[in-house]
Amino acid sequence: MQLQRDVIPKVKTNPMQNHYPANQLAQETSPYLLQHAHNPVAWHPWNEGALELARSEDKPILLSIGYSACHWCHVMAHESFEDSATAEKMNSLFVNIKVDREERPDLDKIYQLAHQLLSQRTGGWPLTIFLNPIDLVPFFTGTYFPNQSRHNLPAFVSVLEKVSNYYHENKHRLEQGKESIVKALNSQSENKGEFSVLDASLLTGVCKQIEYSFDPQWGGFGGAPKFPHATTLDFLLRHHARSGDSVALNMALVSLRKMAEGGIYDQIGGGFCRYSVDAEWNIPHFEKMLYDNGPLLTLYSQAWQLTGEDLFRKVATQTAEWALREMQAPEGAFYSSLDADSEGEEGRFYSWGRQDVKSLLTDQEYKVVSLHYGLDATPNFEGHWHLFVALPLETAATSLGVDIKRAEDLLDSARQKLFAQRQTRVHPDRDEKILTSWNALMIKGLTIAGRVLGREDFTVAACQAFDFLSKENFQGGKLLATWKEGRARFPAYLDDYAFLLDAALDLLQSRWDKSTLNFAIILADNLCTRFQDEAGGGFFFTGHDHEELIHRTKSMADESMPAGNGVAASALIRLGHFLGERRYLLAGEHTLKAAIKGMRSYPLAYSSMLSAFDEWSSPQQTIILRGSANIMEDWRRMALESYAPSRLCFAIPATETGLPGLLKERVATKTTDCVAYVCQGVECLPPLQSLEKFKILLKDWPSLS
Repeated sequence: MQLQRDVIPKVKTNPMQNHYPANQLAQETSPYLLQHAHNPVAWHPWNEGALELARSEDKPILLSIGYSACHWCHVMAHESFEDSATAEKMNSLFVNIKVDREERPDLDKIYQLAHQLLSQRTGGWPLTIFLNPIDLVPFFTGTYFPNQSRHNLPAFVSVLEKVSNYYHENKHRLEQGKESIVKALNSQSENKGEFSVLDASLLTGVCKQIEYSFDPQWGGFGGAPKFPHATTLDFLLRHHARSGDSVALNMALVSLRKMAEGGIYDQIGGGFCRYSVDAEWNIPHFEKMLYDNGPLLTLYSQAWQLTGEDLFRKVATQTAEWALREMQAPEGAFYSSLDADSEGEEGRFYSWGRQDVKSLLTDQEYKVVSLHYGLDATPNFEGHWHLFVALPLETAATSLGVDIKRAEDLLDSARQKLFAQRQTRVHPDRDEKILTSWNALMIKGLTIAGRVLGREDFTVAACQAFDFLSKENFQGGKLLATWKEGRARFPAYLDDYAFLLDAALDLLQSRWDKSTLNFAIILADNLCTRFQDEAGGGFFFTGHDHEELIHRTKSMADESMPAGNGVAASALIRLGHFLGERRYLLAGEHTLKAAIKGMRSYPLAYSSMLSAFDEWSSPQQTIILRGSANIMEDWRRMALESYAPSRLCFAIPATETGLPGLLKERVATKTTDCVAYVCQGVECLPPLQSLEKFKILLKDWPSLS
C-alpha cells in the first residue's frame, strides 16, 4: 500500500491488545502471525482445519496476507484487528485466516494476481481477499481498508457487511464466475508449452529498451516510488563485461552511486531500505529486507572490483558489516527483516533533530556533517532530518577550507558518534525467522564481498549460514522454506532451491568442499525432478507434490526478488558446464526458450532471465585447478581478481577423490604443484602447468585460440 507521506497515520499500540485470549495463531512460528495471536479476531493459520470450518459453517473466508515489517499491515491491525467491535463483526460473518507472505509466497503470488485481475489495480500488503470456502476462488479483493472512510476507501466494517451479504445472496454467481477467474489466472501463467528459437542477437536491442526507463539524473528506472532493480543493474554490468557497452555501464554505475548517496542507504549504520518514496532516493520506506541487501551487496562489491571507486567499497563493506552485526542469528544464518516502525512511527529510529546532532559532535565535525548531509537546509522528514548526501564531501571540504583527508576523518568520527547514540534508541522490531531463499541471496553477497574485499570474516559468515541451511532446513532429502526456534517448516519453493544452488556455486569458488558440491547436485536434481515443466519449459514455483491450490504459478519475470526461473536457468547452465552434465544444460536452455517472448517485450522485468541468456549465448569460462592448496591459492586469486561474471574458478586439492562428472578427468599431475584445466563452453585447452602462461591466458580471455 503506497500513499502520500503526509497522510500516513501514526501507529498507536492498543494497550488492551494482549489481554484477549490466544487464538489459533499462538502455535505458529511466524513473528507476523504471532503479532496477531492475541487479537480479538478469531484468526486461523492457513490449514485444512480452517478451510473445513468455513465450508461446514457456510461462511466466506477472509484471507489477510502481510508480513512483520509492513507499515500498512500494522496500521490496519491497530485500527481494525485490535478493535473488539470490528473483530466481533469479522468473527460472526467470516472464518478469518492470517498468512505471512514470506512463509507462504505460493498463496501470496496466487492471490496478488487474482487481486490484480479482479480490481484492475496493483496489489500490495496487507492484501485482503474474500474467498468462496467451497473452491477457495476469490470474489472480492482489496489491500488496506481504514476503520473509517478515507483515502477514497470505504470503512472496513462496511466492506465486511457488504461482502457477507453478497456471498449469501449470490452463490449462483460465484459458481458461474469461478471458471472465468481460474481461466484468467491460468492465462497469466507463462505455461503455454511454446518454445521460441534462441538467438544471441536478442541482447543487442534490450539495453536500448531498458534505457527508455532510465533516469539519467538520479539513476534507477522510472519515477517515484523507485526501487533498486538489482537484477537489472546486474544484467547491465554483465552486458558491459561481455560487449563493452558503455551505455549499459553508465546506467549501472550512475544508479549505484545515486542510491549510495541517497537516503535509501543508511548513511550511519549501513544497509539499504526497501525503496524510495521519491525519485531522488532521499526518503525511503524504512523497512530493511534481507532479500534486498544480499543482491545489493553483490553489486557494490562487483562495482568496486570493476572500477576501483572507493564509494562502492565503503558501501559494500558497511552493508556486509550491518548484516553481520544486526541480522545474523547465533546459529549462523540470517534473520529476515527490520521493521519500518519504532515506537509506533515509521522512520523514527533513523531521523534526527538538528540540535541533537550538534550536541553530539565537535564544531568541526558538525560543520562537515551539516553541509554533507543537508542539516543546513529545511527538515526533509516530518519536521526532522533523514540523512542523505546533500553535498559531495569534496565540495563541503572546499567550502570549509579543509583538505579532503581531514574532512573524511571528521565525517568518520562524526558517524561513529551518531551511530553510538542511535544504538541507544528503541530499535525497530526484527523478524527473526530464517528463510532459505533470502539467506541464499545474502550468502552469495557475503561470499563475493569476502572474496573481492579480502574480508575473511564475510566468507566465514557465508559458510556458517550455508552450513546451517544444509543441515537444519534440509530434511528427508528435501529443503524446507523457513526455520525459527528449532523448527523448520513448509516445503521449499523454486526460489529456495534455485537461489541456494546459485549461492553454492559461488561459495565453492571461495571454499572448496566436496560436501557442498554434492549438496549442490542434490539441489539441481530436485529442481529438475520436482519443479520442472517438461512440456512448457521452465520451473513451477511449487513442487509437483505441493498442496493443490486454485492455480500453479510459473513466472519468468523478476519481482521484488530475482525470478526463480532466471536464477535456476543460470545456475543449471553453470553447473552443467562445470560437470559436463547435459541434463542441466537442457533444463536451463528450455527455460530460456520458454521466456524469450517476455525478454523481448519487457526486458526491464526479465533481467535475471537476460543474465542467464547472456551466459548461454556467450559460454562461461570454467577453470579447474588441481594441486596443493597453498600453491593453488595464487592461481585462484589471479583468476578471480578482476570482474569476469562468466568465469568460474574452482581450486580442488590434489588429494580430493570420488569427484562427479567431468571432474573425474581433471586430475593433479606429479610433475607440478598446480595444473589448470580451462574450458569455454564445451571447448577446452590442453592442461596448463605454467603460472606465467595462465596469466597470459586470463588477459586474452574470452578468446581461447
